[in-house]
Amino acid sequence: MSKFICATLIATTLLLPSANDYSAIAGTCASKCGKSPIQFSPGQRIQVKVVNRTPRVLIIQKPSSTNPIPLQPGQELQINQGDGTEPNVSLLFWDDTGLPLKANISKLNFATLGVELRPNWFAPGDHAIYILDDGRVDVL
Repeated sequence: MSKFICATLIATTLLLPSANDYSAIAGTCASKCGKSPIQFSPGQRIQVKVVNRTPRVLIIQKPSSTNPIPLQPGQELQINQGDGTEPNVSLLFWDDTGLPLKANISKLNFATLGVELRPNWFAPGDHAIYILDDGRVDVL
């Protein structure tokens, strides 16, 4: 009987994983980090190039600086943003029919932010581009 108990203990020890075996596989962020955020130098004078990729007329407005500007389907609009004295610049956009929009942003060159406005299938969608004092660009 004692041989049976010893054999059972040995088999259990070999078959069950060790409770102290916490192995992890380390990897680089290169494959799973996502895109790096878009950023400009703080105080840098930039231009925003907005393109309407929807089949409807959209409205664009730079608060406290411009009246609402209609943007026809396929039309491009270039707006100068800030000169270092204008804090936290934003650009608002909307569809008068209330349909949601998706803003795809990209850094076209050293001083140009590209914004493509496309239809979005999920509400509420995007409504603004926000350029912070530190040069970061957020989509809200």
